[in-house]
Amino acid sequence: MKPDVAALETAALGAAQRAAEFLRAQEGTLRPTEWTEKGRHDFVTEVDRESERIIRGVLLAAFPDAEVLGEELSPEPSVPLSPRAAVPRLCWVVDPLDGTTNFLHGYPSYGVSIAAVMDGEPLAGVVLHVPEGVVYRAVRGGGAWRDGTRLGVSRVHEPRHALIGTGFPFKALDQLPAYLRQFAVITHETAGIRRAGSAALDLCDVAAGRFDGFWELVLAPWDVAAGVLLVREAGGLVTGLDGETDVIRHGPIVAGNATIHAWLLDVLNR
Repeated sequence: MKPDVAALETAALGAAQRAAEFLRAQEGTLRPTEWTEKGRHDFVTEVDRESERIIRGVLLAAFPDAEVLGEELSPEPSVPLSPRAAVPRLCWVVDPLDGTTNFLHGYPSYGVSIAAVMDGEPLAGVVLHVPEGVVYRAVRGGGAWRDGTRLGVSRVHEPRHALIGTGFPFKALDQLPAYLRQFAVITHETAGIRRAGSAALDLCDVAAGRFDGFWELVLAPWDVAAGVLLVREAGGLVTGLDGETDVIRHGPIVAGNATIHAWLLDVLNR
């Protein structure tokens, strides 16, 4: 039996707010000597880890039988997230600080992303933009919201009018040549491309109609789980490069309103 989505949203919101309060208190306190590189260009700090501990505590207090899949403390699920999993189980998919490099440099584009996923489907999601204190939230079948305002994807249908969000493949530089070819085509055929460094917030921008589309080649479940639900509940589409809708996994993401999403898929697969 699936849990009540309103209760899931309430727990996610409470956890995100607690983590955001902690993150605000840490802004500007870390020196570069306190940064750790998980991989080339991929930083983590004790702030990330403590934020995840806070989130885990809140979520498991509300749903003690759930699993938490978090970027820093538990990056491998014990039960597959795929809809083909033999035993459906509630899994919280958590990014305790999406945009760590931005946070470390005081660049105001970072947030907390929390989604409740069961049987491969996100049921509730919250993304909290920490510097602005803005909450994006959605439950399955209940629409997508920015604070108290309902969101809808853009109505831009001509690629030449479209503003497209992206993320660089900084963790997989072997994909840079393919990405640059895609970047060149999309730059030529659209109104512009933007990259701010937080995929969770980029997907919020798609849901809010600020971006007409978005693509990134290297993402993880915690980067996208909440944002995928927001975009879909706002009337948009999110798939992999192959058009597959099962995207709460490691890999590429393509999102947008129906027209721009289809156009992006065509461009990216040329």
